[in-house]
Amino acid sequence: MKRKLFQQITARMEAPEAIVVTGMRRVGKTTLIKQVYDSLNTANKIFLDLENPVNQKYFEEVNYEAIKYRFQTLGIDLSQKAYIFLDEIQFVKNLPSVVKYLMDHYQIKFFLTGSSSFYLKNLFSESLAGRKIIYELFPLDFEEFLLLKGSHIVIPEKNVSESIYQTIIPLYKEYIEFGGFPGVVVKSSPKEKQEALMDIFSAYFNKEVLSIGGFRNNQAVRDLMLLLISRIGSKVDVQKLSAELGISRITVMEYLAFLEGTYFISLLSPYSTNKDTEIRAAKKVYFCDSGLVNSIQNTPFGNLFENTIYNQLRTRGEVNYYQRKSGVEIDFILNKQEAWEVKTKADSHDWIKLQRLVKELKLKEGKIVSFEYSQANVIYGFQI
Repeated sequence: MKRKLFQQITARMEAPEAIVVTGMRRVGKTTLIKQVYDSLNTANKIFLDLENPVNQKYFEEVNYEAIKYRFQTLGIDLSQKAYIFLDEIQFVKNLPSVVKYLMDHYQIKFFLTGSSSFYLKNLFSESLAGRKIIYELFPLDFEEFLLLKGSHIVIPEKNVSESIYQTIIPLYKEYIEFGGFPGVVVKSSPKEKQEALMDIFSAYFNKEVLSIGGFRNNQAVRDLMLLLISRIGSKVDVQKLSAELGISRITVMEYLAFLEGTYFISLLSPYSTNKDTEIRAAKKVYFCDSGLVNSIQNTPFGNLFENTIYNQLRTRGEVNYYQRKSGVEIDFILNKQEAWEVKTKADSHDWIKLQRLVKELKLKEGKIVSFEYSQANVIYGFQI
């Protein structure tokens, strides 16, 4: 199965910029980039896994011409267009400057993958400014989930009958409870899925938090992650978290930035026409994958459902939330135009209330997303 990003990347195959694919661990970056590699109809290409210490040694040369020579010994002909694929680039710290040098002096198209956005964005900010295209790969969306499971169900865009709903909903419920990591989706039993999810969390904590984060208090980072899981869809109160963890507000904010930068969490700003207000206000927290958080801590289904909808919407543009001082709120505002309200079971009153808010806020439209079957004017999560 090919991810949707495959077509976007192959469409830029001959563009001069380096292609960078980043995202959470185990979302399928290596598989995706290998598929791109295999699709190239040329022998003048090479694929190196930089998690392998042997391959890391190629980039330890101070003289970048010596690195070029290494590539030539591996079969790369630099008298013509060459394609170099480097997987897990966060393991080689000087890599951006090497890539820039080789791009400047030779006909090389680079394809790079890395697990940590936090690390990569700092790494590439200056070295490859204007010389790269960054793609973010997330866990499978529901359509990709169905393809990987071998399901040929066609999701109707409108008018979902109760019989069609009953056909699709068991699969969508599995998607909510176990998430969209490819290695989890292919497991057959709940026990195997749970084990795979715990392995993903262990890999994230050991390789991102412990290795890359380099924090003095790793226990506080772990405890913050657990506290946040119990607050899915809620505002992040930095002062309260600081008091609960016994660390400073600045340290909490540093940890939050790291968790967001490494794709573990997302922090949503409120919808506002005033940018300063949006920046100052408290943010809401969501997670990269509903199955992952559910495996770490037993989470109410309604929270998992809301988190799943957020992850489905995030690939369609900018997502905010809306809340008035009176408590009136809208779960998500997409691209500052569409209101999305998430309900486990929606009714006509939810629809009427949302349309009133849409009109007041001068938004384009409002949609109610329901998990349970409803006769009201709703859509279902599997239709997003």
